[in-house]
Amino acid sequence: MTTDRRSVGEGPLAEQPTAASSALRLTLASPLYRGAAVAMFLSGLGFSAAAPQIASFLVNELGGSLTAAGLFYLTNLTAPVAGYLVGARSDRTGRRLGLFRVCAAAGFAGWVVIAYSTQLWMPYVVSAVVLAFAGAATSQLFAALHDEMSVCPDPRNDGVVAVVRMALTAGWVVGPVAGSFLAAHTSLRFTLLMTAICTLAQVVPLGILRTPRAVPVGEPAASVTHGPGIRMMLPLLAFTGLYVLVYAGESIKYAYLPIYMNDRLGFASELSGAIIGIQPLVEIVLMPLAVVVARRTGMLRLMVLGAAFGVAANLCFALTGTAAGLFAGQILMGGVWGVFAALGIIVAQRLLPTAVATASAIFLSSTALSSALGGAAGGLGAGAVGLPLVFLIPSALALLAVLGLAAMSRSRGRVS
Repeated sequence: MTTDRRSVGEGPLAEQPTAASSALRLTLASPLYRGAAVAMFLSGLGFSAAAPQIASFLVNELGGSLTAAGLFYLTNLTAPVAGYLVGARSDRTGRRLGLFRVCAAAGFAGWVVIAYSTQLWMPYVVSAVVLAFAGAATSQLFAALHDEMSVCPDPRNDGVVAVVRMALTAGWVVGPVAGSFLAAHTSLRFTLLMTAICTLAQVVPLGILRTPRAVPVGEPAASVTHGPGIRMMLPLLAFTGLYVLVYAGESIKYAYLPIYMNDRLGFASELSGAIIGIQPLVEIVLMPLAVVVARRTGMLRLMVLGAAFGVAANLCFALTGTAAGLFAGQILMGGVWGVFAALGIIVAQRLLPTAVATASAIFLSSTALSSALGGAAGGLGAGAVGLPLVFLIPSALALLAVLGLAAMSRSRGRVS
């Protein structure tokens, strides 16, 4: 099967414009959509509370070096393998929400062990082995949404996906501030324990819901049972690789920006938390707009602009050295993820419509790959050029993504 070019890259997303309020009403009316939104909020809240603190935890609580803290993200290299295995099993069995619950439970166990770690090696092993599978929870939830939308088609469905992603982003608005507050007033270990609780709490809003298994129109069931071939997956893999380049700056930012603000610039914890938290706030505002604009410009073309924002944002981190400059960088990063968060999963699933759980897992595991890439580059870069010039590395990676997305946009023509 060749990918339908009217389903992926450029042109209108749908013939009928969809109001954000209509998508929100549809989300609230469906137990699955509503539960998914709440679950994603809890996921974002928990992980974003821990992400800016994990490097400090490794350095201050377990005695690791700055380089070792940056290299922690290399443990994410196992996540794509785990995600693929979970996604392939999901496509064979159709048990999206069952696997989602298993992955969430694994995440809870992993964060609890990290919170109580007494040796530096323990978080590395747990992250590589346990949290690798925990990260597949989100991909299974989006695969469940896709199945439901295939059975109940609606012109507002893309808007529903954006609303669920906005809920995840809302968690990222609250999480960094909450994490900074908890770390300052309790301890880093307690902050990580709260992440564990939020991870497990994802399963509560969905209760015992189950979703139908959807087989793409025109595709035999065997094609889902045996999985897609490598050639069929090439467009998805190319898109995912470009997304890795864009996202690599996040692990560098979360590892070193808090340290840069607190230790080098002397910012108060409240100011540091506000700078970290402004990015997802901007995302929430821009995500519905990204869906509307993409109907006219095409998703890939809009992503080229988003990646360019990433170049500018990291230049702000590297070269300004002021609170205003860091706020500007975070606002630009909000533009990056306002585009990619709203549209990325939609593009990925349409690039591999015969195996949406596998597509979702591959695409969402790209955050783990980018964390590993960013961790390696950041760890080596911090040792070589120090703070804040290490942020020039993600700026260069984002520039490569701009060029790659522009080429992919041209090659795919006018497709939606």
